[in-house]
Amino acid sequence: MGDRFDVALDDLERRLGHQFANRTFLIEALNHASVHANGRGPNYQRLEFVGDRVLGLTIAAELYRRDPRADEGDLARRLNALVRKETCADRALTLGIDKALRLGAAEAQAGGRRKTAILADACEAVLAAVFLDAGFAVAERTILAAWEPLLGDDGVERDAKTSLQEHLQAEGGRPPLYRLKARSGPDHAPHFVIEVVDGDRVLAEGEGGSKREAEQNAARAALARLTQREHS
Repeated sequence: MGDRFDVALDDLERRLGHQFANRTFLIEALNHASVHANGRGPNYQRLEFVGDRVLGLTIAAELYRRDPRADEGDLARRLNALVRKETCADRALTLGIDKALRLGAAEAQAGGRRKTAILADACEAVLAAVFLDAGFAVAERTILAAWEPLLGDDGVERDAKTSLQEHLQAEGGRPPLYRLKARSGPDHAPHFVIEVVDGDRVLAEGEGGSKREAEQNAARAALARLTQREHS
């Protein structure tokens, strides 16, 4: 295990607010299948299965507690917004899970650290690792701390591009620009890479199967980086 990975683990534990008694859980939660030559070694898939349930129960119970007047339909809508892949990927970036992910060389070169599906699954796996290491109460506390900014907005994730523009303009800056950096794949399954820039500064990149998805992912990544700098 290299020093760089150990530093990433230390930082992730700090952001989670939990120091693992057994780091094996955390390391497995950060392993993408591509790390192993045959794709069959320990990876985050089994943990993601558990983390999905822990996250769903925690958020459902919190929404129920927070709003006694909400009906089942409203609670379901807000729950879906809070546990969907895009939201989990956003929380993964905020927590710094992307920096600690262990990917195979090809997956890393393909931008795996910014792929919504990978980030979302790894996020749920990390939550499962906390649960298995320390129990439900600690996992619940970790989840609620990470999701608090979204819970305070009725569980509806704001448009990342709008949030980024408001963030930059609040600091006296201009609206960000989105530039197409690369396009690959066939016409029926294109893949876009978009970079978001503030003046001469490249804030982040995002990828997706459409320009809109790539722009949203770029804005989401830029917000996470700006937030990390402000709190570091």
